[in-house]
Amino acid sequence: MITPLPRTKNRRASSIVYLMTFIMGGCGIAYEYTFSKISSDLLGNSVHQWAITIGLMMLFMGIGSDLQKHIEDKGIFDKFIFFEVLLGIIGAFGPVLMLYTFGNFRDHYVLVQYGSTVAVGFLIGLEIPILSRINEEFAPELKVNLGGILRMDYVGAFAGALAWVFILPRFFSLTQMSFVLGVLNLSCALLALAYFYRMAVRKIALTVLTLASTLALCYGLIKAPVWTAHAEQQLFQDPIIYAATTRYQHVVLTQAASGDVYCYINGNTQFSSFDEHIYHEMLVHPAMLVATRRDRVLILGGGDGLALREVLKYPDVHEITLVDLDPGMTNLARENEALLKLNQGSLLNARVSVVDNGALIDSPDTQTITTPRRTGWFAHDSEKVAEVSLVNIDASLFVDQISGSYDVIIVDFPDPNNLELSKLYSRGFYGRLRDKLNRNGIMVQQSTSPVGSREAFLCIGRTLADAGFHTLPYHDNVPTFGEWGFWLAARDDFQQSDPLERKLVTIEDIPVPVRYITPDVMRASFVFGKDTLTSSETSVNSIINNVIFQYYADALTY
Repeated sequence: MITPLPRTKNRRASSIVYLMTFIMGGCGIAYEYTFSKISSDLLGNSVHQWAITIGLMMLFMGIGSDLQKHIEDKGIFDKFIFFEVLLGIIGAFGPVLMLYTFGNFRDHYVLVQYGSTVAVGFLIGLEIPILSRINEEFAPELKVNLGGILRMDYVGAFAGALAWVFILPRFFSLTQMSFVLGVLNLSCALLALAYFYRMAVRKIALTVLTLASTLALCYGLIKAPVWTAHAEQQLFQDPIIYAATTRYQHVVLTQAASGDVYCYINGNTQFSSFDEHIYHEMLVHPAMLVATRRDRVLILGGGDGLALREVLKYPDVHEITLVDLDPGMTNLARENEALLKLNQGSLLNARVSVVDNGALIDSPDTQTITTPRRTGWFAHDSEKVAEVSLVNIDASLFVDQISGSYDVIIVDFPDPNNLELSKLYSRGFYGRLRDKLNRNGIMVQQSTSPVGSREAFLCIGRTLADAGFHTLPYHDNVPTFGEWGFWLAARDDFQQSDPLERKLVTIEDIPVPVRYITPDVMRASFVFGKDTLTSSETSVNSIINNVIFQYYADALTY
């Protein structure tokens, strides 16, 4: 039995215990988030990774909480310090180790991922009951002890969640954040040693262990960017020229020996400079050419500015709004030399809009686009005459909030490879887009591969039709991705799909400078092989069933 402090010091001792509990609660939830985010970046399917990681941690927290009953009271303070040090080390080094294993020993990655998750969950499960047992000396009444410990643990978890989302990413990368959390965990051990030193049995050994571990984590915090860059490079064939984790995604640019630049988001290829012009010309020009008017154009997604580059070639376009969730991506497209060369500076002079209390407003430190003739990399054959607005907001919220309608809507979202993206391919979202489309307007949706993800491709067409569109599918080969598909759509109360196709196949000239698309290529793109467009499936996608995500996931599994 630990000799209690004088009764007058019990309140202060309990306050120290509650402070440690608060810190540990914040670190615990932040560890869960960090492991989940790393897993999502590496494996995709963020909902799945977050659910499994957090669920597994909760399971082993329960196991740890139960097994602590077998730990004897004798030397329990020493054991608490040891567990805190071990938790800090595993939590800090875990993300870097996951990255390194994924790049170098892919077959063993699952062992490292779930091993780290299980270890951290188990240790978190041990620490709170053990700390409660230590606090019995200062708050012997059970309801006071448990109430204080659990209150501070839950409040700390909430504070940790806020810090992980809003504060830590401003100053640290994801792997650096794990070392910061580890140092905070060890600060609890140091605080406990400083205030409750009399309780320790192996005082010198614990002090040396804690101080040495703290120094190791501080060194790791400094070296984390280098270690991360080395580990991440193993994931890519070509040298990384840019890598950053934004609030929403992990963006990597690589450059091959040929000079071609590749962009990856959360490990998925977004484009290659070798053939991105094929994809973006096929995405933009059929819709622009068939549209009766092109005065107002809306681009959803496309934060790299490449679709915008193609739209800006049309002199009769007067207003373009580009909506992309991630300001990190759009800022990259406005600042990175490689992307500026590709998008021809399409976003450089865009008027930036921000969201404030749910309303769209113009940022006061930006100006409306001017119309200079560009030179050098960013030269066009004609002067740029469109006013471009860039809005960083969720596309679904934008469509709900904005007034007015558009002549052309270009939807350039990533494939529906997770549940968050699935909602942007839903019947409800398409219905709201239909309301924003002029009576003779045209919409185009990038629609994944009609070969590799055929059921997902066909589901997009069914969902568009169910939302009130006449649809027309087309496709072409983009070497980086293989066969790729698109859907043209027009309001079914004003246009039909057959007239759209008849108009497109009679086009004899592309009136703007292009590198790939020709009238013959466009005519061929509407021809599909036998049974490509037939399916026994009849489901349309909604925010409730998310069936398109399942179609897409099944195609990847197959």
